[in-house]
Amino acid sequence: MDKRKLGNTGFHVAPLALGGNVFGWTADEAMSFRILDAFVDSGFNLIDTADSYSRWVTGHQGGESETVIGRWIAGRGRHDDVIIATKVGSDMGQGHKVLRKAYLLQAAEASLRRLQVDCIDLYQSHWDDESTPFEETLSAYDQLLREGKVKAIGASNLSTARMRQALEVSAAKRLPRYSTLQPHYNLYERSSFEGALQSLCIEENLGVITYFSLAAGFLTGKYRSEADFGKSPRGGGMKKFMNPRGMQILSALDAVSARVHATPAQVALAWLMARPGVTAPIASATNLEQLREILRSATLKLDAEAVKSLDEASANV
Repeated sequence: MDKRKLGNTGFHVAPLALGGNVFGWTADEAMSFRILDAFVDSGFNLIDTADSYSRWVTGHQGGESETVIGRWIAGRGRHDDVIIATKVGSDMGQGHKVLRKAYLLQAAEASLRRLQVDCIDLYQSHWDDESTPFEETLSAYDQLLREGKVKAIGASNLSTARMRQALEVSAAKRLPRYSTLQPHYNLYERSSFEGALQSLCIEENLGVITYFSLAAGFLTGKYRSEADFGKSPRGGGMKKFMNPRGMQILSALDAVSARVHATPAQVALAWLMARPGVTAPIASATNLEQLREILRSATLKLDAEAVKSLDEASANV
């Protein structure tokens, strides 16, 4: 499988990343292990998680996903064939997002313990913390990189202005530089990434790993009306997509899928993989059937007619 450069991290990744948000939540440990094994056995290598996964579940504290991945790594005795990307900075009970140096150093140690590794491959600031200067956050990453506890750093959910500012601070203060960005981007949510932010990522050689790549499942096509909301724990969140534009996107996905003999999910992911600047969309699976479906998107090449149809149906008006 062709691998893509992940910005200037030094990593080369397959064009689809596996989302770890479901591990220890809607995929129990045994199923998570099977999904992880099948993902790697199929030639894919980028696994994304966060210390906050899955804190939103009643009775969970956060760290559940990292713990499952750590047990999987320990069981196989290696992780040199996979890139583990995790994130820090979400509200873990303190009531706010935080990227202070002392907190970040402490959180990194907790993630290392849960993941059962000596070094995090890609450590990402999960959310912007405007109360903490970039210099302080980047100095924490500098220490972690020098100590060999982190190999590369990235950011998530930064605006164009804030990403540009972070890069300027890195250059001015000779501090480590974000190598990747994880934006919310899919066929339905285009406006927050396309344009200035996308251009900045291309200009600065930032690897782009998109999240909510299937709009929390909406772009799979399994939610067509409120009667479908009970199909998964995420079903209740589908209401915001049930509008004329959302239905228009599903219609275009159906038409393209029928023509190229693929599923809507595969087409939606293939569209993302072909977008300028995008390195790898993230998608999750709760069983092997779902995993096999999304993996096939990596070999699906959409022609100009298909891309045009999807672009027009999803255009922000």
